[in-house]
This record gives sequence, structure tokens and C-alpha cells, in this order.
Amino acid sequence: MTIGGVGVSAQETFGVVNPATGEVHAQAPSCDRDQLDQAMSAAASAYTTWRRDEAERRKALHAAGDLLMAKAAELAPILTAEQGKPLQDATFEVIGAGIWLKHFADLEMPREVIQDDSRALVEVVRRPMGVVAAITPWNYPLILACWKIAPALLAGNTMVLKPSPYTPLSTLAMGTLLAEVLPPGVLNVVSGGDALGGWMTAHPVPRKISFTGSVATGKKVAASAAPDLKRLTLELGGNDPAILLDDVDPAAVAAKLFAGAFQNNGQVCSAIKRVYVPERLYEPVVEALAAHARAAKVGDGMAEGVQFGPINNRPQFDRVSELVADALAHGARAAAGGRPVDGPGYFFEPTILAGVSDGARIVDEEQFGPALPVVAYRSVDEAIDRANGTHFGLSGSVWGTDTDRAAEVAERLECGTAWVNTHLALSPGQPFGGFKWSGVGVENGTWGLLGFTELQVIHRAR
Repeated sequence: MTIGGVGVSAQETFGVVNPATGEVHAQAPSCDRDQLDQAMSAAASAYTTWRRDEAERRKALHAAGDLLMAKAAELAPILTAEQGKPLQDATFEVIGAGIWLKHFADLEMPREVIQDDSRALVEVVRRPMGVVAAITPWNYPLILACWKIAPALLAGNTMVLKPSPYTPLSTLAMGTLLAEVLPPGVLNVVSGGDALGGWMTAHPVPRKISFTGSVATGKKVAASAAPDLKRLTLELGGNDPAILLDDVDPAAVAAKLFAGAFQNNGQVCSAIKRVYVPERLYEPVVEALAAHARAAKVGDGMAEGVQFGPINNRPQFDRVSELVADALAHGARAAAGGRPVDGPGYFFEPTILAGVSDGARIVDEEQFGPALPVVAYRSVDEAIDRANGTHFGLSGSVWGTDTDRAAEVAERLECGTAWVNTHLALSPGQPFGGFKWSGVGVENGTWGLLGFTELQVIHRAR
């Protein structure tokens, strides 16, 4: 772990499983309460000086981004071994994390003048909050950590970061690297199980909690933070719909739809989770998607040419298996895939499910894996109502040849991001967040930066 800029071991460790084998391949330190207190104290101490020099913060973030990108070949195999994604995807994630850091290093901090006359000069400025407790998930450990690190540190805050216990190693390694270019205590990285997350969110030091993960855990984080009125950003689950309009060309959009659903083996909070298709286009769309699924190469992420690795962990593998089996038991048809891959590890065939509708668990719930239900509809109004008929509201997409019409439909989706003829188009300058149970607050862009600040009015009488 990294506490106060120093590498720290722990009295106890926990096993980290390689999902390609299903076997423990490494041990990670298990942070105890005293070590967490030390990390919080280091962050609080560093905050007193870190907050004062914006130019130095920008310089340090640039250096951090450059270092991550330079060390991509070193970090990527660590990420693949614990997360499962193909090595080229892991390399892209490390580089993306560096890009995020460097983007925020150059992002302007807004300072607004709202009155400037003979009576007063009134400015609205943004101040850092203090220590941020950040908790990240297992699907994109490094880049989602940098979604938090970059704006939090630019704003002048310091951080204690906890990765998922399924994927701690790459984040710990990143913490060791970044200690070379960040002042001691500015970024502390600790690892442990769910108990550690509870200690962090209830700890008296942090003024802000930034959490990415499940809805159920997000609600617990909010409840834990409430007694101290800690500020919150919660990026939670999604059940993202893709609506195909009746003028779409199935062959032309199938590849993009498949990529939007199966990126990172479907383990993306904002990936396509269900596809709504006009009845007359239903079979051509199902077959076009199934052809991509059947052609996909699944295997160990370290192997050459692999497109999809294993599902990251046993509980998630079991959940995907259960949801697919439930759909098949209730009359669905597997146009492609439909079952686990024989052998060791948590591999599951890329699956396209036909003959399903709303009410099926795999349509109503977030599967977060390589299985996509395709649902027929009769009218656009019906499709919109069904797409919106959920507690989730992270993102969605609308597909059609008439882009103006598709954009009008997209505006009727109840979600934080509505794409037209694309999906998963994200950038560091574009805000990302959800409606309803999909989250509180946003990440990325100026809007995400402001989420790590408190607003202050400076009123000077004349």
C-alpha cells in the first residue's frame, strides 16, 4: 500500500484470483483500522500545503499522466492477470488513465464575477473540500480511479483510495508509481475487503465520498456518510436500452451494437444491456448480432488475438449464468452462446437471447456480463415507455437513418447520456452520471471537477 508516500505492508493479506484460471495467483495487503487512520492523517496533513499551489498541482498531474503512459507495458499484465481483460485492452486502459490525468491538468477552474459595480464586487469561487475517500470497482480499476484522482487533486483535495478486493494489485502498483511524482500524502492507496470500505465512509476525516459500484452498496455508502453530512458522488448501475427505429439497416449497425453491449465482456455500467427492435426487423437484427457473437474469440487475456476474457469473479459469473438459464427456462432462445465455456476459469459464451420481453429477469435487471436480450416492439412510444420503465437511468441510445428523428427519440429517454447511432462514446471533457438509482452527481468535465469543490462567495463592498 502507499501511505504518506511510503510503501507499507500489512499484518494480514487476502488472495487475488486470476479469473482465467479461477485460482489465487497473488496476495494483497489487508489494511487494518490503524493503517487507515494513518492514511487519513497523511492525507489531512498533505492537504494543508497541496491546496495552496495550483500551478504545482497541474505540473504534478501532468507528470503523473506521463508516468502512467510510460509504464503501460508494466501495469497492463498486472491488470489482465487480476481482471481478465485482454492485454491490449488493459494497455489501452492504462493509457486512458494517463490521458484523464493530463486532461484535468489543463482544465480551467471557474471563477465567476456576478456583480461588479459601484456598490460591490461579488465573485463566486470554488474551494477544495479536504480529504476525499474514493472507492472503485473491478471492471476498470485504473481508469475509473483516475476519473476521481484527476479532478479531486486538481481542485486541491487529497485522497485515500480503495480498489475492489477483486482487482487491488494494479491500483496498488499505480499508487507506488505515482508516489514518485506526487507529494507524500496527496494520494494514499489502501486495499482490503468490504469492511475497509465501511470504515472509510464512516471515518471522521473525509469530507467527500466518491464511489463507483452497485446500487445496493451505493445506498449503504450514502447511509454511512449521512451522519457526518459528507458530500457524495455515486456512480451506480445501469440497465441501458438501445432502441432501433424502423429505418435502421441491421447489417450496418450490428457491429456497433455488439461492441456497445460486449465491450469489456459486457462488464461496463453504461454498456447496452437490452435492445428494442421493431417487429419487422427483429429476426435480421437477432441474426446479425448472433453472427458477431459466434465469431468472437474468447480466452485467456494474455493469449494473442483474444477479444473477450473471462468474467471477473465467481459471484458475477454465477449471476450471469443464472440470468441466462432463467431466460432459457422461460422460453427464450439462445441465438448464440447460452452457456459457460467448459474448463477452468470464469468464461461464458457471448450470448444473444431472442424471444424475451420485459418481465424476464435478464431484461429487467442489470446482467453486467456477456449476455444480451433482444426485445421486439410495435410502436416507438411503447419502446420508449419500456426503456424508461426501470429504476435505472444511466445511459441509452437510439439508432436510425434519420438522425434528427433519432435525436428526438433520444431526448425522451430518462437517462444521463443519450447517444444517437453510437454507444459508450465517453471522453474526459464530457459529464457522466445517471438519473434515478443510477447515481448522484456526475463525473468528468468541468461538472465533475465542480463536484470536488465547495462554492464560496467573496463579496467586497465598495
